[in-house]
Amino acid sequence: MAEMQSSNYGEDSIRSLDWKEHIRLRPGMYIGKLGDGSSGDDGIYILLKEVIDNSIDEFVMGNGKQIRIDIEQDRVRIRDFGRGIPLGKVIDCVSKPNTGAKYDSEVFKKSVGLNGIGTKAVNALSQYFKVQSTREGKAKIAEFERGVLMQDHEISESKERQGTLVEFVPDYQIFPNYRFRKEYVEKLLWNYAYLNTGLSLYFNGEEIKSDQGLVDLLQNEISGETLYPIVHIKGEDIEVAITHGNQYGEEYYSFVNGQYTPQGGTHQAAFREAVVKTIREFYKKDFDASDVRSSIIAAAAIKVIEPVFESQTKTKLGSTHMAPDGVTVRTFVNDFMKRELDNYLHRNPEVAEALLQKIIASEKERKALAGIKKIAKERAKKASLHNKKLRDCKVHYSNSKHEERLNTTLFITEGDSASGSITKARSVSTQAVFSLKGKPLNTFGLSKKIVYENEEFNLLQAALDIENDIENLRYNQIVIATDADVDGMHIRLLLITFFLQFFPEVVKRGHLYILQTPLFRVRNKKETIYCYSESERAKAIQKLGKGCEITRFKGLGEISPDEFRQFIGPDIRLEPVMMKKDLSVEQILQFYMGKNTPERQEFIINNLKVELDTDLVEVAKSA
Repeated sequence: MAEMQSSNYGEDSIRSLDWKEHIRLRPGMYIGKLGDGSSGDDGIYILLKEVIDNSIDEFVMGNGKQIRIDIEQDRVRIRDFGRGIPLGKVIDCVSKPNTGAKYDSEVFKKSVGLNGIGTKAVNALSQYFKVQSTREGKAKIAEFERGVLMQDHEISESKERQGTLVEFVPDYQIFPNYRFRKEYVEKLLWNYAYLNTGLSLYFNGEEIKSDQGLVDLLQNEISGETLYPIVHIKGEDIEVAITHGNQYGEEYYSFVNGQYTPQGGTHQAAFREAVVKTIREFYKKDFDASDVRSSIIAAAAIKVIEPVFESQTKTKLGSTHMAPDGVTVRTFVNDFMKRELDNYLHRNPEVAEALLQKIIASEKERKALAGIKKIAKERAKKASLHNKKLRDCKVHYSNSKHEERLNTTLFITEGDSASGSITKARSVSTQAVFSLKGKPLNTFGLSKKIVYENEEFNLLQAALDIENDIENLRYNQIVIATDADVDGMHIRLLLITFFLQFFPEVVKRGHLYILQTPLFRVRNKKETIYCYSESERAKAIQKLGKGCEITRFKGLGEISPDEFRQFIGPDIRLEPVMMKKDLSVEQILQFYMGKNTPERQEFIINNLKVELDTDLVEVAKSA
């Protein structure tokens, strides 16, 4: 056995980090993954949320009906009109750990924010941070840089309305090349509005407000027609909205104390169970749970005293009880649904009949697919034993630690050379590769039967583990990696169509992306610059001079593994596939894959994010 290297482990090896050093050294513990803003769960949005959470808590306690959020490039400004932080504690509240009002459960009985860490993380991870509190005609201002107090202003007279102002610029050392995306900020603010009726949020001057709560949420999120009007039931500490559509899968929006929990948790599990149990008892039939929940679109919000989340980013509830010494979440939700949903169905027989017919139709489809699914599963199982299509990674989104699973990625690529380069360049721990064999099938207008009959889609579905429940999704990011030519664009369209047609929640929850790779390499003897557009190439040529070498990458296979490692590493550029609020899945699919019209071509050009419009015109004409 080789002798171990001696390391000088003594008293000098032990040191204590102060609060800001610890946050900056281990930011993932506080805000999840870092990212550049291309994903809705990237750290810059968590910073935004941590500050807004405090303003929401003020509103919930009856203080202030407006919150103003302004974002200009990299600078964020959030102003509420609550009580304002007590002036003598302003600096402590944003820079002293374990300091805050939320330890007093009488003041913040059902708080969104955690006890005294949120704004400290924002402060430590911002290159500039300012807090101003105005109370009773006086104001206190403090300014920081990366958590270090730079300006401690004296308390002064003020004519401003009382409340708290926080201004910050996320640190480019922590979040390189970041930018705030309007779509993600708006979604975050709308979720606050749905859960806080009567609150007006102003984002860059535009009002975001909800009067009907979860009903507004479903109406804004629903794609296409519903089978019956939205069922809206409320009780003390719980609100629910339910309907069924014609889409595949299940669609849930769950909240705890006004906090959106995209990964669900004990409350969402209890709600799904309660829906099935209540409906079985109402119809006095032992329906299969999948038939009851097939095509459901629902939102559920509960309020819990001292909630426990599975991570600092609060995306999944871990609490089993409504309060430390109270009834369980499961019992509370079950009792409410048994009482209120049962009563609603009795009072609205036309809704009960529409729901029954939907369950019967789902049961019929499930039984018709049973034989095909069994054969498909056996094929997928056999293929996995010697599956060259999937080169898996070690960490999986569905069963790993929170911070690890946020970084899991599946690249879907086409061709041996491209998949070979990505496979050699990837991180084996968190990045997997799925190789396509040419262009996939156009699934527009087809039934789910084709998912099981088509070998590639059957294996892709098995690799993602999303057949029965999107909660089982094995990768946080599903990245389409194709060449930036006409064929590559067409493959993107076909894959987007597959997900929208059969697994729209993958897109709606922000899991689907397009990989951006450089179109050009410009270099001289001293420096190499990779360019993602014509304009970047022009700047690079100007910087490096006329004698530089210019390479045009025609396909992913032309990029060596060593180079590829740079493009799928920490500086990876991803373009999220997003659904516009005013378009349904059916409309989007019709535009992308329907009859060829000038309007369709214009829609594709304006909505599918790619570098070369000339290539996209050809796709629009030929797709």
